[in-house]
Parts: sequence; C-alpha cells; structure tokens
Amino acid sequence: MPEPYLLIIVVGAVFVLAGLVKGVVGLGLPTVAMGLLGLVMLPAEAAAILLLPSFVTNIWQLLAGPDVAALVRRLWPMMTAVSAATLAFTGLIASGYTSIVTAGLGLVLLAYAALGLLKLNMSVPPVAEPWAGPVVGALTGIMTGATGVFVIPAVPYLGGIGLGRDDLVQALGLSFTVSTVALGIGLWANDAVPLHQVGMSAFAILPALAGMWLGGWLRGRIAAETFRRWFFAGLALLGAHISWQGLAPAF
Repeated sequence: MPEPYLLIIVVGAVFVLAGLVKGVVGLGLPTVAMGLLGLVMLPAEAAAILLLPSFVTNIWQLLAGPDVAALVRRLWPMMTAVSAATLAFTGLIASGYTSIVTAGLGLVLLAYAALGLLKLNMSVPPVAEPWAGPVVGALTGIMTGATGVFVIPAVPYLGGIGLGRDDLVQALGLSFTVSTVALGIGLWANDAVPLHQVGMSAFAILPALAGMWLGGWLRGRIAAETFRRWFFAGLALLGAHISWQGLAPAF
C-alpha cells in the first residue's frame, strides 16, 4: 500500500474518476474503484475503502426512483440470495489467497467489459423469474464475496427482465446497495475493516460525489455511446493487467 499521503491522493483521484463514470453511464463506481485500487493494494483493502462511497451513492440512486416497495416485492428472492452468498463467500477476498483473488478480480472486469463491448443482452421471461432471480443472486453474491465487484451477472439479468429505464436504474441501486451492505458485514466478520480504512472510506465519499456531479455535467456534452465504448475498452485493459498481476507468480 502507498504511503499515507500518497494513499489520500490515489483514493481521491480514483473515486473522482469512478464517480464520473457512474454520473455518465449510471453505474460502474465499484467496478472502476476496485479495478484501480487493486493496482496498488490487496482486494480486501480496496473493498473496505469502497464500502461507504458505494453505499452513499447507491442509496441515493435507489431512493431517487419511482417505487422502491414494488421493486423490493419483485426482487426480494434475488436480493436474499445476494446477501446470503456474499456473506458466505466474503472469506475468500479476506483470505491469504491473494493471487487467486486478484486474478479473479481481473477476470470479472474482463467479463464485464466483454459484455459491454459486445452489447450482449439477456432476455428473461416472467415465468423464469421465480427461479432465475435466486440463481443470479447467488452467483452475484459469490462474485461479490470473492472479488468485491457486484455487477456480474446481476446487471445483465436486471437489464433483461423488462424494467423501464427509471425502474432499471432504481433496481441497480437496490442490488448494489444490498451487495455493499452484505460485503461490509462479511468483511467486518472476517476482521478485514481496520479503523484507518473506515476513515479512508469516509473520505472517499466526497470525491465520489464530486465525480458524479462532474459526470452528470459531462453526460450532456459528449455522445454517451462514445464514452461507453471507451469505458469498456479501458476496463478490459485494466482487467487484463490485474489478471496478469494475479497469475504471474504461478509462471
């Protein structure tokens, strides 16, 4: 981990960029933050710093939508599975298997980037939701507990169940909020949230919100599709680099 003063600069810059991405495309803060922080610290340390800015920005996104209660009634089986699997698997990110966890983080980023660049869309018929939701929730929880990234496969699934635009944004906020809370509880239970990282996590809220404001301003001034392509291309390169970091010691 960098020296304390360098860490403040790195964390501030990372969360401004991560917030900017979220402000432009509506998601991506935890993905970008985990990816970039993973270059300079262990995944468990990055996940601990992510907790508060992720919670604040996602609860904001959740409460800004039209009908929280209706979404909870529809998605509670998925959210329950997300919580249970995250709690069960958070020991992985807090374990001593740092090379495996780092490689896993990189591979998840690569998979997410590939889905975005290829524009692969999932279509889930309503009849499948009662069983598909818990399965997707459990898989998302495993990914969250192992890598600290909670976009796969939750984001493609929520995009494929026929929600309107505002409902989809709110559903993503719900999923990310549940994942963040479960990850925080899991890290705390595994003694992976030391006091100094709580302070750094609280500090990261301000640059994250500043980045979101900047992203909202930028959204109306650039082509969203252009930004989206560059975002996923950069994420693919980042994922490839982090995967190599994790796998290199094995060769």
